[in-house]
Amino acid sequence: MTAAVRAEWTKLRTVASTGWLLVVTVGVTVAVSAVAASVLHVNRGSPQDPTKLSLAGVQIGQALIAVLAVLAVSEEYGTGMIRVTLTAIPRRLTLLAAKAANLAGLTMLVGLIAVAGCLLAGRLILPGAGIDPAHGYELISLSHAPTLRAAAGSVLYLVFIGLLSLGVATAIRDTATSVGAVFGLLYLPPIAAQLVGDPTWRRHLEQIAPMTAGLAVQATTNLRSLPIAPWAGLGVLAAWAAVSLLVGGMVLRLRDA
Repeated sequence: MTAAVRAEWTKLRTVASTGWLLVVTVGVTVAVSAVAASVLHVNRGSPQDPTKLSLAGVQIGQALIAVLAVLAVSEEYGTGMIRVTLTAIPRRLTLLAAKAANLAGLTMLVGLIAVAGCLLAGRLILPGAGIDPAHGYELISLSHAPTLRAAAGSVLYLVFIGLLSLGVATAIRDTATSVGAVFGLLYLPPIAAQLVGDPTWRRHLEQIAPMTAGLAVQATTNLRSLPIAPWAGLGVLAAWAAVSLLVGGMVLRLRDA
């Protein structure tokens, strides 16, 4: 397993797309959060969640993490290098586990940097929108337990998005189709939920959808209004990632390269 992890790490870090995707992920995630904070206009009587507002960029950054995870598998199928890989690592589940371990570690590092940047941007910019101690809001700080939970949960959220995407790509193999499938799985259920007229069914859909459930971990206020509790929501996303990897592993074992 150690040799497989080392080999996959070498491939992942030497692929040209990996470096710029990681840099762009951090830049875009922080930039979106900064823009969202700078254009915010707070209405009186409308309570805000400063931490969640600061982490808005994660919803866009996850798309780049998904692309990175898909490319970690699909590029090998596209170039035919997967045959060489399977010759060197004939145990296919070991190969998938090695890819997952490297992707999870890399995504966690990028997530830590991006989330820290988002929170810093929120702390600096949100007071200009009236979200400051003078208006009853504390400055964003990791010493605030809910904020720390939201930050750690957002990092884990990105890791699980990467693993979910890796499983999908392993099963589908084609880059464009895999990216389309992941984006559809993430972004279509929230849209569908808004089209559902019945509040109960809308709530159920939000509870099982990977993105809406997972992002519940970012909330630090009005938790009772959430469709699902923060850690439970992240658990739903983790279940999606586990099932995706399980299906991907089964397909990898049963299908020829």
